[in-house]
Amino acid sequence: MLKGKKILLGITGSIAAYKAILLVRLLVKAGAEVKAVMTESAKNFVSPLVLSTLSNNKVLIDLFDEDTWANHVMLGRWADVMLIAPLSCNTLSKMASGQCDNLLLAVYLSATCPVVVSPAMDEDMWHHPSTKKNIQLLQSYGNNVIDVENGELASGLVGEGRMAEPETILNYLAEFIFRGMALSGKKVLITAGPTYEAIDPVRFIGNHSSGKMGYALAESFYTKGADVYLVSGPSQQHTAYKGISIIKVMNAEEMYKAAYGLFTEVDIAVMSAAVADYKPIQVASEKIKKTDDDITLQLSKTKDILRSLGEIKNPGQLLVGFALETNNEREYALNKMRSKNADMIVLNSLRDDKAGFGHDTNKVTVFDKEGYEHELNLASKKTIAEEIVNLIIQKIHA
Repeated sequence: MLKGKKILLGITGSIAAYKAILLVRLLVKAGAEVKAVMTESAKNFVSPLVLSTLSNNKVLIDLFDEDTWANHVMLGRWADVMLIAPLSCNTLSKMASGQCDNLLLAVYLSATCPVVVSPAMDEDMWHHPSTKKNIQLLQSYGNNVIDVENGELASGLVGEGRMAEPETILNYLAEFIFRGMALSGKKVLITAGPTYEAIDPVRFIGNHSSGKMGYALAESFYTKGADVYLVSGPSQQHTAYKGISIIKVMNAEEMYKAAYGLFTEVDIAVMSAAVADYKPIQVASEKIKKTDDDITLQLSKTKDILRSLGEIKNPGQLLVGFALETNNEREYALNKMRSKNADMIVLNSLRDDKAGFGHDTNKVTVFDKEGYEHELNLASKKTIAEEIVNLIIQKIHA
């Protein structure tokens, strides 16, 4: 999402300025073009040479250099966003009152792009009434403020006031400044991860699904502007975007109820979860003790979520299923799409190396009911998710 974006990074005199090194590196790695403007005091905490080397651009500091005086207007118009990180208490006060005694402030006051600030100061300074008032003033001017974090401070105290971590700042830019519009106004339902069907209070029937594919799909849909509801089985995955609504479930019945309840509200539904096909008929109330005798588990079918949604699907809705097969993959996937009234089916084969459960990469084939077939070669699950979402966008806009 940051590829090709022009980021003007302002750095002020705070011990947190050392984080600007990693921040610049991450921005450049994400494909952004970065130019940095520093206050004079910021040089005490981070080297302009390091920042210019990482950004491949000259770092600007002095308002009265002959080659920068006229540039404060140009810089504010060049950038897609001005990001001030860290924002010290001193510069915050100057911005709130409209002072203009250095290059960074001159650029800020003439910027026509969105402005995002990431404050950094000690806890007592952060909680001072004047600081709170200045933050409110900045927000009233239309500036975006990234929340400070709680943790160890330069004073040795532990509390609020830490500058947000560079990864958090990148996620903020992606979510609140550069979020796409291709799916704006669309609501998307996604299921992800495994389900656990209890045998007793300790044991369960489950599978090796990590949820990585479903979470990657949720983030891809969200960054393209959709409202996303993610129904997740037990998973260690998490999303960086606060706007994604996550509904946590444990078993197939809970996932069915959550998905079925949300389906009538959404435009697109992607069933990527590895839902158990069977569950124990009886669940022991106490842990089953090991004995010399064998035990027999009686299983019953779980509800078929994809089929149930296909039965109530409206003409304006798009339903996508996933199929994980070990043999006759293409035949089974196409039959699943037809029999369950899905519009598209995404086929995983367990025979593909480094694809499927547990891997960070995937290789899939996407079929649709019009007969089109798209092979997506081995790539990260994030990349595969982007390609699947792009195929869905093409389909709904066809």
